[in-house]
Amino acid sequence: MTASTVLYDAPGPRALVRNRVISVVALAAIAALVWFVVTRLQAKGQLTVQKWEPFTTADLWRTYVLPGVQGTLTAAVLSIALALALGVVLGVGRLSTVSAVRWVSGAMVEIFRAVPVLIMMIFAFFLYAQYDVFPSRQLALAGVVTGLTLYNGAVIAEIVRAGVNALPRGQSEAASALGLRPVQTMRLILLPQAITAMLPALISQLVVVLKDTAIGYQITFLEMVRQGTLIGAQYSNYVPALFVIAALMIAVNVTLSWLAVRLEARLRRRSRSAAAASPVIRTAEMDTAGA
Repeated sequence: MTASTVLYDAPGPRALVRNRVISVVALAAIAALVWFVVTRLQAKGQLTVQKWEPFTTADLWRTYVLPGVQGTLTAAVLSIALALALGVVLGVGRLSTVSAVRWVSGAMVEIFRAVPVLIMMIFAFFLYAQYDVFPSRQLALAGVVTGLTLYNGAVIAEIVRAGVNALPRGQSEAASALGLRPVQTMRLILLPQAITAMLPALISQLVVVLKDTAIGYQITFLEMVRQGTLIGAQYSNYVPALFVIAALMIAVNVTLSWLAVRLEARLRRRSRSAAAASPVIRTAEMDTAGA
């Protein structure tokens, strides 16, 4: 019995014909939809060469696109760093043996996850403006970073909690038998192992942080989507402008994902190397003790 027959029943001749017909119909429907969209855009003059010409000038990139890219990356980097720190603190807090710390951390996680990101951005924006916490030029950035940090920190806290709970209980029991305190067990034993297992989920959440910076458009934050709409309003080329902004967002997200995957592979190789070296170290220690 092969693996293919174990996982699912192989389609028969009729099922194969039906699947092929469905595939052809689906492709024809997609092609018809693309043709309809393209013809409508051409009728509105959105695909003419003149609409794309502004993107061949350095002035447009210097005035609109590059400031938007800078704003998006600045908010994303700050939010990712702060969300990771907050997520680890809240995640470890939810696993604390102290009931007060566990309850407070759990309440913060539930509140930050339940409130929409945009609401937290708007609340932080007006709060900072009311009490002059930040300079006026930095208010929108502070509001965006605050909203993204609180929401994604709560999500990362749950990822941390799930990653630690997925480890075998023998890890904690062995650390306790060696006399390690709970804080030492978490810092030295559990978290290093859990981080490697959590990396795929963390990578996905970091991409979400980068994309959610576009929500800052609602509080006048200067980011890529806002700049794309300004380009469309200035040059009457909304469709080309949004195509360019979408391509830039995809490029930034792909780059972030690539870097995160490289980091994950490096950490996994390091973990395997450490696991392979540990028996050799123990054997050398036993030989030294016997001598």
